[in-house]
Amino acid sequence: MTLPTTALLTDRYELTMLGSALRDGTAHRECVFEVFARRLPEGRRYGVVAGTGRLLDALADFRFDDETVTTLREIDAVDDATADHLAGYRFQGDVDGYPEGELYFPHSPVLTVSGTFADAVVLETLALSILNHDCAIASAAARMVTAAAGRPIIEMGSRRTHEQAAVAAARAAYLAGFASTSNLEAARRYGVPTAGTAAHAFTLLHDDERAAFAAQVDALGAGTTLLVDTYDIARGIEHAVEVAGPGLGAVRIDSGDLGVMARHAREQLDGLGATGTKIVVSGDLDEFAIASLGATPVDSYGAGTAVVTGSGAPTAGMVYKLVEVDGRPVEKRSAHKQSHGGRKTALRSHKPSGTAVEEIVVAQRDVTPGEDERPLQLPLVRGGERVAGLPTLEQARRHLREATVTLPWDGLKLSRGEPAIPTRFTHD
Repeated sequence: MTLPTTALLTDRYELTMLGSALRDGTAHRECVFEVFARRLPEGRRYGVVAGTGRLLDALADFRFDDETVTTLREIDAVDDATADHLAGYRFQGDVDGYPEGELYFPHSPVLTVSGTFADAVVLETLALSILNHDCAIASAAARMVTAAAGRPIIEMGSRRTHEQAAVAAARAAYLAGFASTSNLEAARRYGVPTAGTAAHAFTLLHDDERAAFAAQVDALGAGTTLLVDTYDIARGIEHAVEVAGPGLGAVRIDSGDLGVMARHAREQLDGLGATGTKIVVSGDLDEFAIASLGATPVDSYGAGTAVVTGSGAPTAGMVYKLVEVDGRPVEKRSAHKQSHGGRKTALRSHKPSGTAVEEIVVAQRDVTPGEDERPLQLPLVRGGERVAGLPTLEQARRHLREATVTLPWDGLKLSRGEPAIPTRFTHD
């Protein structure tokens, strides 16, 4: 589903604030908003930035056309002055942010939106709904990739989430290092490689398992992956090799004690001469289950529900806060919801060996990086126009691999602990 405009993917109170600001004359004050997470989800050591590309696409379509304005008037969401303002709305400000595939930590200024209050306030819900979802998925998927230790993972969670969230989740998981997805729209929209052969229904459709395997091999060739656990796994493997021969591409096991089943399957396949046939396992896998299978003869994994739900952390917990008005720092002081005032610049310091040491958030617009310090934000939008030459999805995948290597070893553990590196605030 492609919406003609993304303008109504927002909360009513954004427009209520806008209307009040237009009425009292504060709507045109120059403001800076920042997106950040006060903390990482429980037990996480780092987060992964994802969704920035989708947000920039959505921003380009953030327009209040005649039909949209009419709808807002019909539901009495705006007054005449606000409706007139929205009819001509085009974001004219600037956006800076961490590139996709970058790591983030508590209080990292993942996104900075600069412009008038009227320009920037209405983007809050759009920015947070995209970034909170995609960062959560990518962060969980990255942990699974680490746990898989080089073995490929297929994202296959489309049937466990909203149909549009499934597309975004496939993109985020691919960014995080997954090899492919089952979701075809993710392939069309983002170029994510796809994979998938057959479910148990295909086997049950046929009079017996051998007939089902023969039909699949006839259609897809001996290099296909046959699902062998519909009835009895040992018999399923026997039938699979009988039909496809020792050149069978792979068998998939989707139930039972996967570690035990994988060992038995490897022994049986080798005994049947199918020494090159790979073993794929699936079935409610998360990063912990994948890690537990590290010593087994599994060649690749299929992960679904845990990926599209953020493996227990379905939101990144990011917020969109006003931090500067007309060049004056402002900050929220509510208990447990404090923010740090003023526009920030972010750097990451490293040891000479390349290991990350800390996230440095400087309450200053322009900072010259020191030795072994790397600036983290990129210009994304200038004067309302998307900056050319931003990193592609493939470049984001590579960047994440490179960034993850810089983490201290403790930062890659799946066990609970503090963030991999601390965040330090400074006024330079």
